Amino acid sequence: MEVKKGYKKTEVGIIPEDWGVIQLREVSSVKTGPFGSSLHESDYVNNGIPIITVEHLSEFGITTQNLPLVSQNDYKRLLAYQLISGDIVFSRVGSVDRSSIISDYESGWLFSGRLLRIRILKHIITSKYLIYHFQQEAFKQRVRRVAVGQTMPSLNTQILNHLEVAYPPTLTEQRAIATALSDVDRLLSACDQLIAKKKAIKQGAMQELLTGRRRLEGFRGEWEVKKLGDHIRFQVGFPFLSSYFNKSNHGLRLVKNRDLKSNDQVVYYSGEYPNDFLVENGDVLIGMDGDFVPCLWRNGKALLNQRVGRIKRIAGFDLGFGYYYLQKPLKDIENATSSTTVKHLSHGDIENIELPLPEECEQHAIAQILTDLDAEIAALEQQRDKYKAVKAGMMQELLTGKTRLI
Repeated sequence: MEVKKGYKKTEVGIIPEDWGVIQLREVSSVKTGPFGSSLHESDYVNNGIPIITVEHLSEFGITTQNLPLVSQNDYKRLLAYQLISGDIVFSRVGSVDRSSIISDYESGWLFSGRLLRIRILKHIITSKYLIYHFQQEAFKQRVRRVAVGQTMPSLNTQILNHLEVAYPPTLTEQRAIATALSDVDRLLSACDQLIAKKKAIKQGAMQELLTGRRRLEGFRGEWEVKKLGDHIRFQVGFPFLSSYFNKSNHGLRLVKNRDLKSNDQVVYYSGEYPNDFLVENGDVLIGMDGDFVPCLWRNGKALLNQRVGRIKRIAGFDLGFGYYYLQKPLKDIENATSSTTVKHLSHGDIENIELPLPEECEQHAIAQILTDLDAEIAALEQQRDKYKAVKAGMMQELLTGKTRLI
């Protein structure tokens, strides 16, 4: 690959000529958290000093949900594992490419044996720049390549010490890069918080509206306990011939169990099919193996494959309402199903559900409120995805020196 003027080819990629490449051991100390013999789960207390572990690492810093706490006596005993602002903690096992920076708020906390701590000693590089360097996909790939372990990847101090990083020549430029990226992080974090708030509002609305505890204005009819099978029919998908399956967008998409959660492995069917098994947008589908979670289909015309069921309305039942209404009873069925392998759903499980049901006009009004909330959440998630794409583009430009801020 030809390197354009002003740039050079290095072990970590093409960077500006005035940028440096250095191993972490040359600018920092790397320390492993306390071994299991030093700290046990039984040592945790209800009030004390927090200890950070892998589950608390995020790209925006440390999350504080379910933080384990240790007593003052254990804290004094484990002072060698104390964190200070600017430290960076790395996952030592499992998701070894995860890392977070310690802020002033977490300064003084401890880190667990499942983490490695990086502390900058030579101030030719700043930790706020370094954390973004660690979050680059190219760097993450290098970390995953050098990790050891047959079943679960892991890192150690030696591996981390010898990892190389590229950095701008001045702290001023490093800080400018970190500031620009942290501005986008603030937008992403605010978006995530708003999404979480909207989801909590929706969850509360579902608990109130789907039980009749809160009634919408204009509706006074009694909710009656009814058997779902009197209002719907549960249709099971067709066993389409695998010889007509393809992944080249030839024919109609085939709805398999996994497709209710992900669009990663889409399969198409190019053979003949019975029209009774055509799926349209707005259909309520339910996977019959594993997690019994209803899905409101939004991916266009498709075919209903075996082991996927569809709710077909007979009378007095709004399908949009049914999508929300069935989530709790299906979860109850899943939790009550005893199986040593994969749990299976049947016609009877669905059609024998008995729950209080409002009149269809009230069902439709409830569904509209919840659908509107889902639309707001989807719009926010779309905005968040745009911010993520902007951040990824900025990282590619700023952390490789293609765009210079100073």
